Amino acid sequence: MPPVFSTAFGATVLVDVFEQVEEELRSERIKRFARVWLPIGAGVGAIALVGALGWWGYQSWQTNEADKASAAYQRGLESAAAGNLDQANAAFGEAADTGSRGYKALALMQQAAVAVEQNKTQGAVRLFDEAAKVGKDPIIADGAALKAAYLLLDTASLDDMKARLEPLTGEKRPYSVLAQEALATVLLMNDQGADARAMFVQLQLGQNVPETVRQRANVAVQLIDSGTSGAVRKIVTEANKLPAAPAAPAAAAAPAAAAPAQTAPAQ
Repeated sequence: MPPVFSTAFGATVLVDVFEQVEEELRSERIKRFARVWLPIGAGVGAIALVGALGWWGYQSWQTNEADKASAAYQRGLESAAAGNLDQANAAFGEAADTGSRGYKALALMQQAAVAVEQNKTQGAVRLFDEAAKVGKDPIIADGAALKAAYLLLDTASLDDMKARLEPLTGEKRPYSVLAQEALATVLLMNDQGADARAMFVQLQLGQNVPETVRQRANVAVQLIDSGTSGAVRKIVTEANKLPAAPAAPAAAAAPAAAAPAQTAPAQ
């Protein structure tokens, strides 16, 4: 065999050997990679699948709970409109017991409204407080907390009322103006006229204060300046002894349970 051919043939054989060895090494690396990472990949895929199925199941459950709460809540409104307070209370309780957090807060507020109609003040306060805790929307949560404070206006201690109202007076809180008015009223009823007057003056001068609140603040400042503000507690106490007004139609009561109107107890 000529030397050139022999050299070429030997080089060809050597290249084939190298390629075979490289192929075997590549195959071994793939096998090793598969042994290490395929179980991990399978586990991650299984977790992702379980998570997706769990999320879908949770969403379906939430939708079902919201549907049940909605139906029960509507029955409560209809029963209240018909004057069947016990049936209304039971239906609102059913809505509150579902997994729908939004309906739970609203239903608790409606139960509190029923308790007010039945002169069960402490029960109403407890329900409003519970609604304030579970309500995710500040409009609902702060509304419930403010309604509870209104019910305790003439009976709770000054420290208790401050604890309830001061957090609601923050600049970004939805009912800050009404909470300030209620707190000023509490201060006035507890013979802290100077502090009360300062808060009422702020309400007089505030830019985003509803006109009705501004007018009540004007009256309060006049009472303080005339020295007759000491009668405020007696006026509020006697007003609370009067018979409750007839219940409003439930269709109108539903929004009221979610948020207090721009009014407060008479000064």
